[in-house]
Amino acid sequence: MKTIPADQTVRHGPGPLGVALGALLRHGVLVGASFVMLYPLLWMVASSFKPESLIFTDLSIVPPSFDFSNYTQGWHSLQQSFTVFFRNSFLVAALVVVGNVLSCSITAYAFARLEFRGRRCWFVVMLGTLMLPYHVTLIPQYVLFLNLGWIDTFLPLIVPKFLAADAFFIFLMVQFFRGIPRELDEAAVLDGCGPWRIYWKIMMPLSLPVLTTTAIFSFIWTWNDFLGPLVYLNDASNYTVPLALRSFMDSTGLSAWGQLFAMSVLAILPIFLFFLFFQRLIIEGVANSGMKR
Repeated sequence: MKTIPADQTVRHGPGPLGVALGALLRHGVLVGASFVMLYPLLWMVASSFKPESLIFTDLSIVPPSFDFSNYTQGWHSLQQSFTVFFRNSFLVAALVVVGNVLSCSITAYAFARLEFRGRRCWFVVMLGTLMLPYHVTLIPQYVLFLNLGWIDTFLPLIVPKFLAADAFFIFLMVQFFRGIPRELDEAAVLDGCGPWRIYWKIMMPLSLPVLTTTAIFSFIWTWNDFLGPLVYLNDASNYTVPLALRSFMDSTGLSAWGQLFAMSVLAILPIFLFFLFFQRLIIEGVANSGMKR
């Protein structure tokens, strides 16, 4: 009987060529799916360089020529320059980021680390606010801000963020804080640290990943917010970028599509750059957090 040498094994499955073809097919499908998802965005970018007559007749993502007239005209076509709208959006978004990071982290630290009467009950109440649609509290909030004289100012968009109004970020931080070893708190107490120093010197440096996540989502959600500014802002000089983009849509049907797409492209750039910038911080925060399990 013929025996098979020990150093020879029977191979089953596709060979190297089959593996390569399978990988090529998978990558081709992923590239095709990515193109389908990105096509609307690419078409909008291409349309921002096209004249008005070619926007809806030419569906290609390569413009026949790069005409920047939509950008120059769109920047100054409204009552106010888009410099004002971008400044308003940056101001509101920056203050909202600061407010959410500070107030939500302090509240989450109290729920996760401090012992006080009714802690579990208040935490459940806080989670219950996540189930309330924004439209349910819109009218009571509007009446409150109207009585305070805050309508047509940025205060209704900013002040609640400094009062820990976003329960989602509180819940996110509570879950992260609970994962930090309590031995660090005990060691800090032995060194004479109080709750505030533990929060600022220990919890905040170790919580850079969740703080960065909060900052990213706060900035993106605030920058893209349309309903809040629409309800509380009346004067065109106080408009944010989403409200300004809406001004290009005329009720009579005479809309400046080219200028709208051009300004929409510019409105996307801060979000894109902000996300890329904080992606690097997320990696650094995880690598340098100092937590060893």
